[in-house]
Amino acid sequence: MSLPAMTGVGRLTGDPELRFTQAGKAVASIPLAFNSRRLNQQTQQWEDGDTFFVRGTVWERLAENATETLSKGMEVLVSGELRTERWEKDGQKHERPALLIRSIAPNLAYAVAQVSKDAASQQTGQGGQRQGTQQRPQGQQQYRQGPPPQDDPWATGPNEPPF
Repeated sequence: MSLPAMTGVGRLTGDPELRFTQAGKAVASIPLAFNSRRLNQQTQQWEDGDTFFVRGTVWERLAENATETLSKGMEVLVSGELRTERWEKDGQKHERPALLIRSIAPNLAYAVAQVSKDAASQQTGQGGQRQGTQQRPQGQQQYRQGPPPQDDPWATGPNEPPF
């Protein structure tokens, strides 16, 4: 069974923190908050509903790029898989929700971005990956490359959805 996926608009509650594993892989923690803000029709005031706080984790070049690009307070579009982090401290077991981030970007509704390729992308081509050399942390998916499968409904035409 796969982990639940999450895509949403959140806000960074702190700056991303970049570290490196003993093997030299970049990993960054990104603290996020998601809330259900809505307009009260009677008072015409914005009201905050429940807030969900989660620590996101990004790996490798995404970690380095996110740390260089994002900062506390920014609104971001994020997608990834929810999981539970577990640890023991002073004999007590703890757990909290965590988000393994696959994609993260500033929300351009509230920011202007100047997009440029990172140094690794400029050296290896548009995708920025050398074939067969990228290593992934345990549990990360390998995404398929190449033409879509023949039963892919989105591959039916260049301009029209299949419905």
